Amino acid sequence: MDLHARRADSFGAQAEAYAEHRPDYPVAAIRWALEPLGTDERLDVLDLAAGTGKLTSVLVAEGHRVTAVEPNEQMLSELVRRVHDVRALPGHAEHIPVPDNTIDAVFVGTAFHWFDQEKALPEIARVLRPGGVLAAMWVEPDPACGWLTELDRLSRSSVETQRHEPVEVMAHPSFTPEERASFPHSHRRDSPEAIAAWINTYSRLLVVDEEERAAITDKVLAYLRGREETSNGPVDVPLLADVFRMVRVSA
Repeated sequence: MDLHARRADSFGAQAEAYAEHRPDYPVAAIRWALEPLGTDERLDVLDLAAGTGKLTSVLVAEGHRVTAVEPNEQMLSELVRRVHDVRALPGHAEHIPVPDNTIDAVFVGTAFHWFDQEKALPEIARVLRPGGVLAAMWVEPDPACGWLTELDRLSRSSVETQRHEPVEVMAHPSFTPEERASFPHSHRRDSPEAIAAWINTYSRLLVVDEEERAAITDKVLAYLRGREETSNGPVDVPLLADVFRMVRVSA
């Protein structure tokens, strides 16, 4: 298995930790993504590569009819355990187990960079109704926050970043050109240990050996315990949600 595939498949063994420690997604970003549909009504929404349901749960809370599709059995089981009122199906972006023209919006939360776009974009277009929306979003540490920039440096591993910023989206005749927006968000963490647990759910740390991961965790904890912002009590970690949306054109 090549490194890309190992990283894409690394989350399942840590599904419970992923569900516990990863941030959710801002409602404002979801509502912006859905603006082209021009309605506040309940929609048929697909959360593609849904993981443990971090985005799914926000979509359900917004009142939409949600189908969650996830290839990893452990992640999907964790989603079913934590998120109710959702249809959960095994599947992946290149083969979506949903009929043609039945979905108003396809959302992808911090996963689009794992897709084979040449196969995924036509498949997403197939399940969307004309005028429907494809929206992908990433929730990342706010680069304007100095202590988070240093934390990112300290938590780098021998396996580095999977994607470049911003993710390049292929032009496709089934979709309008992409639009992008960013939204502030935050992630409540109760202690330095909780911040470190969040960082340890990223694939760059999941695929390295225990010795390297432990050494990085020690560095991260020493840094967090030595800073006033993070040493005691809860901290709202500043995040930024980057979003792109594309509209399914009529056939």
